[in-house]
Amino acid sequence: MADRRSCVVRHEPECRGLNNARGFTLIEVMVALAVFSLAALALIRLEGATIRSTALLGDTTLAQMVARNVAVEAITAASPPALGQAAGVEQNGGRAWRWVRVVRRAGDSDVLRIDVSVLDSGGRALGRLTMIRPPQQAVTVS
Repeated sequence: MADRRSCVVRHEPECRGLNNARGFTLIEVMVALAVFSLAALALIRLEGATIRSTALLGDTTLAQMVARNVAVEAITAASPPALGQAAGVEQNGGRAWRWVRVVRRAGDSDVLRIDVSVLDSGGRALGRLTMIRPPQQAVTVS
């Protein structure tokens, strides 16, 4: 049997197997490229989904802040808010946020339930919050 060095120079019949074992075939390279392309496409799609969810998370966080601000204003006001629905616009994070506040009695006639929803420009609720306003304490001045 001939060794590899002598097969490079001479083209003997026993060297045929050694010459074919040097590299990848075109089909092997194309299959490897197809597999790599599929993996790369999956990573690109994953990156797009991550960017979209990050933007939604930022919007939801700001909407929750607006809902908390509106609810705290209603709870800490000197007089209780009127029963029923109220709406308004609040500025936060450089954007205008539309909110809806619903006030109703909860259990005891003096306890108020305050539900706040913050809406995006399409009317979809991004933030919701419910708080309870306890009954007003009578203040006596002596």
